[in-house]
This record gives sequence, C-alpha cells and structure tokens, in this order.
Amino acid sequence: MMPSSNNPTSVSATVGNRLRFQRGSGPRGIAKALIMPAILAAFATYLLYGIVVMKVPPSAAFPGPQFFPGIIAAGLSAFAIILGIQAVRAALVTPSIEEEEAGGRAVGVDWRSFAWVAGSFLAFAFLLGILGWIIAAALLFTGIARGFGQRKVLFALLVGLTISSLSYIAFDMGLGLSLPSGILGWAF
Repeated sequence: MMPSSNNPTSVSATVGNRLRFQRGSGPRGIAKALIMPAILAAFATYLLYGIVVMKVPPSAAFPGPQFFPGIIAAGLSAFAIILGIQAVRAALVTPSIEEEEAGGRAVGVDWRSFAWVAGSFLAFAFLLGILGWIIAAALLFTGIARGFGQRKVLFALLVGLTISSLSYIAFDMGLGLSLPSGILGWAF
C-alpha cells in the first residue's frame, strides 16, 4: 500500500522529500545502528531464560504461563534480527554523489523526549510497588505524554488516571488478576 501524498501529517508533507536519517560512517556508525537490535536481543534472551527456569505445575493447561512470554521473546528476536540486517545493509551502502550533494534535513534523536519516556518507565518500575498500579500507571502515562510533547500536564494526568483505573478494574474485577494496590490498598 502506497502512502498517501495528501496526508498532512506524513513526514514528506511536514519536512519535504529531502529527509535523511543521520548516521555515522564506518565501524562507529554500525555500532550505533546495532544498539537497538542488541537491546532487543538481550531482552529476548532474558525472557527466554525466565521461561526455561520457570517452575510450571504439571496441572497447568495450554496455553500456560510460558506461552505468552515465548511469543514475546520470539517477536523480539525476530525484530532484533531484522533491525540488525537493516543496520548492516545501510552501513554497507555508500551514498551516491547526487544524494550527498542533495543534502536535506538531517534527523537525529530528541534526547529530551527520550529522557522523559525512559525516565517515566524507570520511575514506573520503582514506584509500582509503593504507589500501586493506578497512581504509578497514571504517572507513567503523564511522563510519556510529556515526552511526546503534551504541555497540558493536568489533562494528561487525568487521562492517565482514567485509563489506569479502568484497566485496574478490568484486570482485578473482570479477570480476577490482582494488580498492585500500593498506598490505595486499604480501599481495595
């Protein structure tokens, strides 16, 4: 399916067709490009290790507790391989003279947005047991929304509280799976 040229939010409509992704050349460029595949492969390996050492009762029926982590580990491994191949291919291709002369706008990483998103995930991991699902997930939503450019923090917090509360109700009351209650544990 071809991308629509009259989509006002597409990259080509907002910055033009002369967009090029910034990457280094040589071994340093390949190393930079292989960071994400390495992270994905490491996480897939960690999941695979967890699946192997997991103690599953013999009475567990299909799909069992190893099924979904296995699917996620397989998907992460596939993405790591695909991204690794793309990184090596991109590093082996030398740009033509016309491409180098054409220039274009270089696109890099917005480290401030990355810090908001990564920091939100780290804070969520540490605060989940203390604050509980509802508050920690709402703060996670707010931090990620801020990382993606949302300036209305109170609005993002209210949306996050709504979504985290509904998901808590769905898991706890609907599926019978308890999520951490944290400081709200006395009420639930």
